[in-house]
Amino acid sequence: MQEGVSAAWVPRDPLPECGQSAGRDPGDMNHTKGETRVQIQESVRGKDVFVIQTVSKDVNTTIMEMLIMVYACRTSCARSITGVLPYFPYSKQCKMRKRGSIVSKLMASMMCKAGLTHLITMDLHQKEIQGFFNIPVDNLRASPFLLQYIQEEIPDYRNAVIVAKSPASAKRAQSFAERLRLGIAVIHGEAQDAESDQVDGRHSPPTVKTTGAIHPSMEIPLLIPKEKPPISVVGDVGGRIAIIVDDIIDDVDSFVAAAETLKERGAYKIFVMATHGLLSCEAPRFIEESAIDEVVVTNTIPHELQKLQCPKIKTVDISMILSEAIRRIHNGESMSYLFRNIGVDD
Repeated sequence: MQEGVSAAWVPRDPLPECGQSAGRDPGDMNHTKGETRVQIQESVRGKDVFVIQTVSKDVNTTIMEMLIMVYACRTSCARSITGVLPYFPYSKQCKMRKRGSIVSKLMASMMCKAGLTHLITMDLHQKEIQGFFNIPVDNLRASPFLLQYIQEEIPDYRNAVIVAKSPASAKRAQSFAERLRLGIAVIHGEAQDAESDQVDGRHSPPTVKTTGAIHPSMEIPLLIPKEKPPISVVGDVGGRIAIIVDDIIDDVDSFVAAAETLKERGAYKIFVMATHGLLSCEAPRFIEESAIDEVVVTNTIPHELQKLQCPKIKTVDISMILSEAIRRIHNGESMSYLFRNIGVDD
């Protein structure tokens, strides 16, 4: 460990079975069973602290662990506290949903309030989330590692086409296609997801005509409701390798449906590539039974169990770029080297 850099750990007290009593040290009676307690094993006064936290299945516990650890380092007079979250939790909740809330903004506020002075993360669901923070945010990219995997591990990738499973993913697909000098295809017409404007906060209040609060001489025009067109694929995938790209793969229903559509259109091999592989619920089983040939994700989120359940899941290691980011921040070096050839729209 370099001089001036420190680390901390979070002890987890196992919960006893019902009816049993847990033996506890008298010095530990200042916290309740099940609560997170942080104990820093060495002095961090005047040091640069890097808190590395991966998101587990219990995402809320993960968040509390990080907040308490950051606050402990802050009250211990650390010079700087950098959070390293390869996957930023609640990143999909970055827009107003009817009468909901923008949870990503709340997450950013809590981290800053706890004492975070810098954040390193990777492939935010929307890059505008960086604006929720009042501290520097380095949003690293996993695309160079995924592109390298395509070039080295997919035979005859020159006969491939990059596919966006919805128009919302077209920008990411275009970025991959332009860098690999490949064509692009977009699947249009599938069921609307949570990113649609229909569930945006601008749809509230309801569009039902109410004349009680409106002057009789005024009539506000109603928005014409959307109607889903039949599923269609814009672009030629016949006799080609189809590579579906996205940032997060969680529930795989939409990916499985996209793979079936591509198979019907003549694609002979189908890959799915994403940065964050949450792969929750029955995702491994659905992938194994689907027309998808391979799912490639990075190790921003642990998924060893899912790989044992489904051999189609492959992992790309991105630890190198995270470690280089930590080294550069600690030494006060420029971060621009890690953002080479990344445009505003990437």
